Amino acid sequence: MPHGNMEGETICDITGLILAGGLARRMNGQDKGLILFQGEAMAQRIARALRPQCSRILINANRNISEYEKFGYPVISDRSTGFQGPLAGMLTGLNHISTSWMVTAPCDGPFMAIDYVKKMNRAVTLNNHAIAVASCNDRLQPVYAMIHQSRIESLEAFLGGDERKIDKWYGQHDYTLVDFSNSPQMFENINTPEQLRAWND
Repeated sequence: MPHGNMEGETICDITGLILAGGLARRMNGQDKGLILFQGEAMAQRIARALRPQCSRILINANRNISEYEKFGYPVISDRSTGFQGPLAGMLTGLNHISTSWMVTAPCDGPFMAIDYVKKMNRAVTLNNHAIAVASCNDRLQPVYAMIHQSRIESLEAFLGGDERKIDKWYGQHDYTLVDFSNSPQMFENINTPEQLRAWND
């Protein structure tokens, strides 16, 4: 088994990675992880929801590093320049985790399910796969994933080419789909100023 004895690993062996390294073009370039959502920065809100579910939290950010550090979690930046997308953030996370597993969440999804990590962990244990990806109503939610650190070389090789599409990398591996159709709000992202105003009003 190339990725270790998954059945013997527990939820204490999981690092939560908040992906806050994007350019946020639809938010007029504002750093979405730092935008206040109902009085709290979105990245901080997600970290607070993930912290009881994981053994450690990391934040992947490529700007405003000192602001993210105020939340009290380690902040890691991509080695590649030019805001290469969520896969680059995932690779950065895999290069920094001390746990066997990493679970990811975007900084613009403030409605984290309290059983997110538990369900992902159960899925990889049952199916013995090194990757699990969330889905909702038969739609893949690719930035909500759980990845074993053994996939680091594969991801490095993939990003060494010209491809950046996250589902294409997943497609190179056997992976488990985890159904979150009972928690659809978790995948409501705050991508535009209009969406933010609607929630904050």
